[in-house]
Amino acid sequence: MTQVLVAYGSRYGTTREVAESVAATLQERGVSAEAKPAREVRSLDGYDGVVLGTPLYMGMVHRDVRALLERNREALAERTLAVFALGPIKAEDGLDASREQLFTALAKTPAPTPVATGVFVGAYDPARLGLRDRLLAALPASPLHGEPAHDERDWEAIRRWAIELSDRLH
Repeated sequence: MTQVLVAYGSRYGTTREVAESVAATLQERGVSAEAKPAREVRSLDGYDGVVLGTPLYMGMVHRDVRALLERNREALAERTLAVFALGPIKAEDGLDASREQLFTALAKTPAPTPVATGVFVGAYDPARLGLRDRLLAALPASPLHGEPAHDERDWEAIRRWAIELSDRLH
């Protein structure tokens, strides 16, 4: 059975929840998958494939995901890689800009070309923000200024992406 690691970086838990959903869908489709924080991954031994999940903050991949890519550059070259990102926090913002940001960010890393990429709308809850992010969101120029909590993740689109990915991992 194919063994897949779904490693993620998540500041406030939204990307973690998506990573867990992706891993569960892969398991339903006959792929042995586990979700783990990227910061805890030291080795890719025992895994045939890796799915990386990251939020996009100001067009950048989460630091834990970047560190995993650096630590495991040689091992990743020998495995199937897929990447998903949570980009905009509202569906109306569209996914095209976030998709471009993901491709640009990945080009700056030692990651091999992924067999699949997915970009999805995320969620936002100002009550979960840390001090630095609360201060940034409070700035009038911030796109998050005055933004209420909401979750526009499209769980069905995420599931469809994971199902399509499972076919590539068998």
